[in-house]
Amino acid sequence: MITTIVLVRAEPALIPNCAAALAGIAGVTDVYSVSGEWDLVCIIKVGEYDEIAHVVTEEFPKVPGLQRTMTLTAFRAYSKQDVEQAFNIGVE
Repeated sequence: MITTIVLVRAEPALIPNCAAALAGIAGVTDVYSVSGEWDLVCIIKVGEYDEIAHVVTEEFPKVPGLQRTMTLTAFRAYSKQDVEQAFNIGVE
């Protein structure tokens, strides 16, 4: 599974509508309202790289209120559990 994080800037009055529309797009698993330079963070999980292009370049532009995006594709995921397992190998 390929994970992509998309940072979204939206028209302030349309942020809730924009978030709901983004959440309804196939492949978008989560949409978070955040503080800072960006308004929303979308998590996309798809099986093929071509699907990322479809979601971000064909589906996202259809969303009313969306002004700008920045797409970050994850290479590798690290979690607390992964780190703990790495240090516990061979320890009894």
